[in-house]
Amino acid sequence: MGATPFPRAARLLEEAIAGRVFPGAAVEIGRRAGGIGSLVRGSLTFASGSPAVSHATVYDLASLTKVLATSAVMVREFSSGRMRFDDPARRWIDAWAGDDRQSVTIQDLLEHASGLPAHRHYYKTASGRPSFEAAICAEPLEYAPRTKSLYSDPGFMLLGFALENATGAPLDRLFDEWRRREIGADIDVRFRPDAAWHERTAPTEVDRFGKVKCGVVHDENAEALDGVAAHAGLFGTVAAVGACARWWLNSPALPRFSRKSTVPGSSRALAWDTMLPSSSCGTKLSPEAIGHTGFTGTSLWLDPVQDLYVAFLSNRVHPTRDREGIQDVRRALHDALVDDVSGLGY
Repeated sequence: MGATPFPRAARLLEEAIAGRVFPGAAVEIGRRAGGIGSLVRGSLTFASGSPAVSHATVYDLASLTKVLATSAVMVREFSSGRMRFDDPARRWIDAWAGDDRQSVTIQDLLEHASGLPAHRHYYKTASGRPSFEAAICAEPLEYAPRTKSLYSDPGFMLLGFALENATGAPLDRLFDEWRRREIGADIDVRFRPDAAWHERTAPTEVDRFGKVKCGVVHDENAEALDGVAAHAGLFGTVAAVGACARWWLNSPALPRFSRKSTVPGSSRALAWDTMLPSSSCGTKLSPEAIGHTGFTGTSLWLDPVQDLYVAFLSNRVHPTRDREGIQDVRRALHDALVDDVSGLGY
């Protein structure tokens, strides 16, 4: 795939870097059959002399883990019949006990409608799966299951534990097997990247101990789970995210996973979010588009109607998460890319 000039999108990235929204970024846009083109701008950090972003730059994908790893692995389990959408969570998680949560299903966890809260700092008191699982299962529900939708990291962590119990294998091994089988052994996307990736990995935040995180997952809960979690932990290049996007666009499971939830007021599908006027994909994708963002500054949107995907990776949390402007950049970037692709006749 040769590089394709995207003049509007390139200008937006350059302006965002100059405005210190992020030090650098990588973008790929493509269709089911393959990539159309890619774009890289900026550097790994704001420091003078920092290496430039390249197509080989590795980013912490953050919550893209939910759709690129956890949900992709679950497709096989649903297809085989080993797991079902309507399985009660208690079938796979013994500690999930209590009258208020017995009706919660795997689908509820995928749709962020289980009643669990958005986030908890479990890492402050827990380390490793047993203590995390106990803490999540003891968590008071914030609402009755399926009465609303609240984006929930604890819900996805629990989903990962259920997946591991169903298969008898850890999530990182399941994903590695999926990657090798479905998109290729040489695709650069994985949990817990080794030292060989370090020099080409974009750093994230200066952590609570004053150390710059690089190649160590930014999310503290995922870090306390040894870097492998269902909600965060995946690292990869923009080309790898593009390969995953093409897999989803070609998957027979896409219609089911992109079907909007019937939960009142929810914009969610299964793991994915759906198109809204306020979505991070801007205004020019179709209403059938689905997507997901990552806290570190990443996003992936798929548009099955226009046969289009946009992968956007940045490290907007470097050197601190207290940076603004990413949402405006995401929206403008997607609109610019759609215009650029249309103008180039692709």
